[in-house]
Amino acid sequence: MSVNTIALNRQMRRFDDHASVWLFGYGSIIFKADFPYLERRPAHITGWARRFWQSSHDHRGTAQAPGRVVTLVPEQDAVCAGMAYLITPEVFAHLDHREKNGYLRLVTEMSFEDGQVAEGLIYIAADDNEAFAGPASELEIARQIAGAVGPSGRNSEYLLKLAQALRELGAEDHHVFAIERHLLQLIGQPPVLSSAAHP
Repeated sequence: MSVNTIALNRQMRRFDDHASVWLFGYGSIIFKADFPYLERRPAHITGWARRFWQSSHDHRGTAQAPGRVVTLVPEQDAVCAGMAYLITPEVFAHLDHREKNGYLRLVTEMSFEDGQVAEGLIYIAADDNEAFAGPASELEIARQIAGAVGPSGRNSEYLLKLAQALRELGAEDHHVFAIERHLLQLIGQPPVLSSAAHP
């Protein structure tokens, strides 16, 4: 079921008076920055694990046949690699619409490759939102992804682009790469030889 979070996100005023704020992207925002930004840097957050546990009814699936996209779930000692974008508050309206299916703005601390740390913004679909799909085996998730398509394209494209983007960051993500392996088998494509760009 789709749930529109635009109004809820507009109530968050934390960064409205800032000249700029860091946005942390861990899913499609890594490879599809369809918004203006001042700077872009690899970053990571801790205590959160990336999981394909959120339904997509508006981008990579439909209400009748939802796809699956990533959200974050709390996990002690987990490290989630992604991309940080320095944006202005004017970009919030676009992001709120893009992430409207269950995602809420939250404050997070992110770390950069040079050791710097910054407070910023992240969108997370928690397990109490109506579009939360929840856990499933990586094979089941791959099967759902293989058959789903929505206004933003095939769900499989989302998965494959995310996996490639993580490799380009040199990031290891066993969950994402396992689903990718299953998907490639399902669609008859050869496996990707390397799971990361460098050790």
